Amino acid sequence: MSNVITHPNVIDNQTEGEIVLSARNVSKVYGSTHALKEVDFDIRRGQVTTLFGENGAGKSTLMKILSGVITPSSGQILLNGEPVVFNSTNQARECGISIIHQELNLSPNMNVRDNIFVGRELHHATGVNFAEEERIARELMEELEEEIDPLTLVEDLRLGQQQIVEIARALSVKSRILIMDEPTSALSAAEVEVLFKIIRDLTSRGVAIVYISHHLEEALEITDRAVVLRDGVMTAYAKREDIDLQWIVRNMVGEHFDLGSPPTGYEFGNTALEVGGLTVKGPTGIKVVDNLSLAIRAGEIVCIYGLMGAGRTELMECIAGRVNAEKGTITLNGKEITGLSIADRIESGLALVPEDRQRDGLIQTMTVGENLTLASIGDFVKRLVLSPKREKQLVDESIRNVTVKTSGGEATIGSLSGGNQQKVVIGKMLATHPKVILLDEPSRGIDIGAKAEVFRLLAENARKGLAVIYSTSEVGECLSVAHRIVVMSKGHISAIFDASATKEQIMAASGESLVA
Repeated sequence: MSNVITHPNVIDNQTEGEIVLSARNVSKVYGSTHALKEVDFDIRRGQVTTLFGENGAGKSTLMKILSGVITPSSGQILLNGEPVVFNSTNQARECGISIIHQELNLSPNMNVRDNIFVGRELHHATGVNFAEEERIARELMEELEEEIDPLTLVEDLRLGQQQIVEIARALSVKSRILIMDEPTSALSAAEVEVLFKIIRDLTSRGVAIVYISHHLEEALEITDRAVVLRDGVMTAYAKREDIDLQWIVRNMVGEHFDLGSPPTGYEFGNTALEVGGLTVKGPTGIKVVDNLSLAIRAGEIVCIYGLMGAGRTELMECIAGRVNAEKGTITLNGKEITGLSIADRIESGLALVPEDRQRDGLIQTMTVGENLTLASIGDFVKRLVLSPKREKQLVDESIRNVTVKTSGGEATIGSLSGGNQQKVVIGKMLATHPKVILLDEPSRGIDIGAKAEVFRLLAENARKGLAVIYSTSEVGECLSVAHRIVVMSKGHISAIFDASATKEQIMAASGESLVA
């Protein structure tokens, strides 16, 4: 590892595993909501402490307190055994604490270099030392095994690459306590492997890491100790050798939760969506979807699986109208829609739930209700006059139908957990009464309970005749509610399976190997 992101001889006077940062009886109250209730939490030198819990359990709230984003309502924070108060992230950073937030905190109109060093620019005699910043940024990208030019605008990067930039920024600070809140939610398997190598290197040098992830099996691979939060209360704690997947799920949700099974007991309808010979080119002119043909029937649930770069997202976005096809046709309920605008496709009965809900699925300044009705506003506008009564009826109905946990339609969208925000995006598109719904990585960054609710929602609507297509990079999600599994590799369909397929078959078809 280079000297950019290594941490030699940090906290030399402490032994490995000694507690470096603690929360003692920490509570956080928002009005009548108790986000945390007298939580005790320890972070140890040279170890990975993994924090598990459903969306809304209090994980991110606890991490924001430890990193100075917010202050606790009561309780103490101890740094090396001494009480400390962080009134800002800068104070926490000066004490060696950094956080990688679950939702990306980047400036899309700035380049990679400037995002990494924003607020802590390197200076020399004549001003900001851009050359040195660029050198370090390039070194960080090499360490993370990403071919990203530091002068590239962040808005031109795919979501996984943006996640890498977020990680690089945190690593560049040379922290001795690093909090990672869902750092792999948008990463490919290869990128996760690189990140894990870096984590192991950091812990070997004494860095303490807090790791939050809804990818339970993945988290088990890297953790030394596990803590479970449930409804703001710490419910379980154990060392790695004493836990397994069942232990985590049992303590998170109280019972073993599966993601459901393909809905049965009804016949599929006519072909709802058909793509023929579809070809899509990427920004560099390379074919990311190459002469692909596929048909989906009403009431059918089809999963599209593939590694990062397989062409899943490009296929979804082309069908929805966000990306133009180089050639080929898209037919919806017998009507060709290849040349239609996004709005016209929605009007025709096609809906897309995008991969990046924060950037493409929600408007952060709007309320829950305003987000839910945004795509179907024409249903309650007559002669340019909006009907608040009809809008409220739709909001209340949507909240009920997709089981959004919220105080009401007037709540801010930012007050919801990631899983509930995702359900708002799905509810928004279902409110347009689609015949076909596309969902790109619908479970990204949400917990196992929220995943089960999302897949249950898809199954219920499929029974009503909705054609559902969802993409995923998690092989376990293929074997949940999908009737058919379409595996993509390098822009092509490499295999099609029914629900009896095994993980090994699916992964082999994608070019991936199952690691024990």
